Amino acid sequence: HTTRPRRPGEVDGRDYYFIDRDRFSALIEQGEFLEHAEVFGQLYGTAGSQVRERLAAGRDVILEIDWQGARQVRTNLPTALSIFILPPSLQDLQQRLLGRGQDSAEVIERRMREARTEISHYAEYDFLVVNDDFGLAVRHLQSIFQASRLRREVQERHLGPDVRGLLEQRSTEA
Repeated sequence: HTTRPRRPGEVDGRDYYFIDRDRFSALIEQGEFLEHAEVFGQLYGTAGSQVRERLAAGRDVILEIDWQGARQVRTNLPTALSIFILPPSLQDLQQRLLGRGQDSAEVIERRMREARTEISHYAEYDFLVVNDDFGLAVRHLQSIFQASRLRREVQERHLGPDVRGLLEQRSTEA
């Protein structure tokens, strides 16, 4: 959810749920958000019910959020993995922002100031990925997702009685 205006090509309900500040505040009061933050003067939030539904269905959920939201997610969902995606340099980040052609010089300057604050929180995350080579960064992300699915506690939930059956079978053979 966000209070910011829609950008060209964005669709309500697909890219974000575009709502006004009063509705956003009401959703905060109702405890609907897994995380929420004010970024560049606009409010952003992730509906906890939607995330939990997808997780319960065995799906991966990726949230593209700032450090404030990530901190809240780690508190509200302690099993969540956090990945900080770093630009190769601040100069590269500035060039990418300029290349988008969507923001004024003032907005880009503010984003660059905020980028330094964002980057200062990298140590709070479980993983760091540098987005220098996009294909390589994607492969690194895929590796993190694959490894997370192989964690013992995830495999135990998935395999359930089969794991215990292996233990019982071994004890009868001994």
